[in-house]
Amino acid sequence: MELIRGLHNIRPQHKGCVATIGAFDGVHLGHQKVLQKLKDKGRELGLPALVITLEPLPREYFSPQKSPARLMSFREKAKAIEALGVDRLLRVKFDKTLSEVSAEDFIKDIFFDKLAIKYMIVGDDLRFGHDRRGDFGLLKQMGKDLGFDVAATDTFEVQGDRASSTRIRQALEASDFTLAEALLGRPYAISGKVVYGKQLGRTLNAPTANVKLHRIKAAMSGVYAVEVRLDGECFQGVANVGTRPTVDDGLTAILEVHLLDFNRDIYGKHLEVVFRHKLRDEKKFESLDALKSAIHQDCDDAKAWFKQ
Repeated sequence: MELIRGLHNIRPQHKGCVATIGAFDGVHLGHQKVLQKLKDKGRELGLPALVITLEPLPREYFSPQKSPARLMSFREKAKAIEALGVDRLLRVKFDKTLSEVSAEDFIKDIFFDKLAIKYMIVGDDLRFGHDRRGDFGLLKQMGKDLGFDVAATDTFEVQGDRASSTRIRQALEASDFTLAEALLGRPYAISGKVVYGKQLGRTLNAPTANVKLHRIKAAMSGVYAVEVRLDGECFQGVANVGTRPTVDDGLTAILEVHLLDFNRDIYGKHLEVVFRHKLRDEKKFESLDALKSAIHQDCDDAKAWFKQ
């Protein structure tokens, strides 16, 4: 898959495609159905399939602390989209300048002039352009005038309700990993590179791998029994997602993972952390000794859960 980093990197060879635009947070089963239809249409027309996504998402740009928690980082999203066989991914930087572009100019300048899109498939609740004045109806009408077709996505249901990123966030908040997996088509996981932390875990006899979340806030908080995929192997572990209230100010979301019965140097490695069961809520302890005791209890509880 070709990643086009910004509108300024669109080249003449990128003209002529079938496309969709959206947040695609989670790349859940509903998204997967859209992308399959896009690929099918691309094959029918002999054109590459392009996904357009904005970074940061508009709601993150305008209200970072009030925006919904991200299910995945951009890197995770790109990997998931690539795995589905999409030809191109266009990452458009959302900033003040782009926010002031009218919906009509967005369609004319980007969809038509820059990309020469021949077919688009989008949600009927699509909103874009300055003050979010652009919608499906405008896109369909301008597409007709400019010479490209626009189709709406079909609602995809799982267990009697619409598959959506919002519903997945609600499932994760409730620690309903079975429902989250049903909506995603795979277990919920967070992946990332192991970075150096404060080394506190070593002093507590529970060394942890610190994984950068690359998001303002996580979709869940607490201590979990997890499976960790590393270099083709799978290990059991305990993960803390939250803000470390006992040792930090509690302002930045973090992911820390302690692998059970494991002793290797994995700094710089990429981990995939698969969430299986919530052990407890995150809490602030009165001392590091109390935190140490809780961590060891978490490890015992995780081992007991995996043995079930």
